[in-house]
Amino acid sequence: MPSTRVSDLSGPGHLDHHRLTRLLGYQLAQASIPTNRLFKANIEAQCQLNKLEFSLLMLVASNEHVTPKRLSVAMNVPGPNLTLLLGRLEERGLLQRERSETDRRVQHLRLTPPGEALVQKLETIIDRMEADLLSHLSPGERTLLFELLAKVAAHRKV
Repeated sequence: MPSTRVSDLSGPGHLDHHRLTRLLGYQLAQASIPTNRLFKANIEAQCQLNKLEFSLLMLVASNEHVTPKRLSVAMNVPGPNLTLLLGRLEERGLLQRERSETDRRVQHLRLTPPGEALVQKLETIIDRMEADLLSHLSPGERTLLFELLAKVAAHRKV
């Protein structure tokens, strides 16, 4: 029977995770556990939004006159799927589509007043969640974490 080092048993469930801890995908999956839990308890439970709907609202709030096509590319969501998401948010009265004044074939998206109010509420909730999730990291560690994750995400087309 092979010997077991104490450090090998520090992973969840007291199992040896050493073959996994060097893998980015595994570390991201482990980091997503508390993130997902907080998202479900706060954003999904309080605002009835899934992650895609949340991201879509935040992008529309930050990008005046954004088009569905640009959102589709930015979010890596196929056009038909995005159309369904937009429809759900439009039915809830959170955003609306408007025809472009210069090119009637183009639609622009904008938040409605209830959508703007929800985004303000979301920002407050997210700030609290992020503070909770990252409270054990120094400001420098937070900056480094976000810089490294952005660097990895920049290669998502690979």
